[in-house]
Amino acid sequence: MTIGKRPFAAVAMAFVSTVGLSLLAPSFAHAEETGNGDVKHVLLISVDGMHEVDLQRYVSAHPSSSFARLLAHGVHFADAHTSRPSDSFPGLLAFMTGGTPKTHGVFYDDSYDRTLFAPGSNCQGSPGTETLFDESIDYDLTKLDGGGAAGSDHINPAHLPMGLKNGKCEPVYPHQFLQLNTIMEVIHAAGKRTAWSDKHPAYEIISGPSGKGLDELYAPEINSTSVPGQPDADWTTDPSFTRTYDQFKVAAVLNWIKGFDHTGKAKVGVPAIFGMNFQAVSVGQKVTADGYLDAAATPSPQLQASLDFVDASLGQMLDALADQHIARDTLVIVGAKHGQSPIDVTKLHMLTGSTNPKLGGGLRADVTDPADLLTNGGVALAQETADDVALIWLKNQGDAEKAVAILEADRKGNNRAHIEKIYAGEQLVDKFGDPAAGRTPDIIIQPIPGTIYSKSKKKIAEHGGFADDDTHVLLVVSNPKLDATIVREHVANRQVAPTILKALGLDPEDLEAVRGEDHTHLLPGLRLKNRD
Repeated sequence: MTIGKRPFAAVAMAFVSTVGLSLLAPSFAHAEETGNGDVKHVLLISVDGMHEVDLQRYVSAHPSSSFARLLAHGVHFADAHTSRPSDSFPGLLAFMTGGTPKTHGVFYDDSYDRTLFAPGSNCQGSPGTETLFDESIDYDLTKLDGGGAAGSDHINPAHLPMGLKNGKCEPVYPHQFLQLNTIMEVIHAAGKRTAWSDKHPAYEIISGPSGKGLDELYAPEINSTSVPGQPDADWTTDPSFTRTYDQFKVAAVLNWIKGFDHTGKAKVGVPAIFGMNFQAVSVGQKVTADGYLDAAATPSPQLQASLDFVDASLGQMLDALADQHIARDTLVIVGAKHGQSPIDVTKLHMLTGSTNPKLGGGLRADVTDPADLLTNGGVALAQETADDVALIWLKNQGDAEKAVAILEADRKGNNRAHIEKIYAGEQLVDKFGDPAAGRTPDIIIQPIPGTIYSKSKKKIAEHGGFADDDTHVLLVVSNPKLDATIVREHVANRQVAPTILKALGLDPEDLEAVRGEDHTHLLPGLRLKNRD
């Protein structure tokens, strides 16, 4: 284990030296290393898009920041990594299940299932359908809550894929699509309160297959056209809009800290597990006018404003915990579902035909969609999901060998699709599961870092891929009882899930992922001290 303890002043000065550390062979803590202590609450925060280098830069420039406060009494995991794919759904499910798509079965918010049927099909015809669990399943995208009746889940069942259950055709809700249980289910079953806030009503997925894990979900729709005075805009149109949107969720977290529901009206008690995701940094990284200024991750003014907003919001939460006299009872975990790629905009390459102004006269709009290569080669696709990764489900799985040959010929030739690596066959089965079971893509393509399979004029970065910019994110676990510590070994976000259960005095073995897939271990280096 590579763990260092030092005074916080020295920690802040040492951050820059951790950039570019080589990956170390993992070593993991045994269960007894994370003591139960007196933890009664866990506040989990995902700053979507935030890299480890963003944390280092921010604290170096702002030594009195809220991020610095967290690190002063926290374990800083300097080599923490997201799920693969690094999409929001599997990214959050890493935190919630302790597993990967290979076992929890969710590869993207837009994926495919060969055993389900299309929305509205009444399970007629051949199975196999897109499984889309994003804003498109809401009732009404002009409403901040996604529409529907007051007190409803805001998900329109007519928009959901369908499946046969005991011979009856029924809509499949996001939580029913998930194949592993979640920390929310385990904590709720133990009689403790759970709460979460995220960007779509579809994030009810974390309530787990039982559907009973969440006592409270607050999910204002980020893609709703409900921005005051901006009738055609949603909350991602401009980073300043996104900061306003995130403030809704910050207010919910502050109400939870005070023991109320998210509205601040009903006294329900402080949840044992609660938290939210921030979208402001992710949007600030992605929109064309902003992003990073250079390869060293210097933020643009809008991205800097979003980082400052997140830091100030974390400060409000830490102050509220102190005001309620529960700071020492609360483990604060700040990570990220995913990063964003590329940081260096000069590496950006997009699909042929893109007119994104960041491409320098279109000279880097030179990428061929892998789906076009396959279709032109006579291979029919059931679905392609592509950001800065490409997940491909074939119409006929017997075409897999032919499809790989087409893609490999391009990669070894002119490489019009900018392919770095192709996952297929036994290697894909080993890492991601068997496509024959119905969920796993037949082929996964990792493009050359910087490549985005998009023509979007609005975006200069994406996530989903396996590149370091996508996967190397911040992770800090903080509590007043912890010493400032840096852990430099490779850790995975999925290790957060069993660590949360252990901290709350529950059994990590209650998670199916902990009992199953490679036995998900606790985060190393966490020792809560009972001290004054």
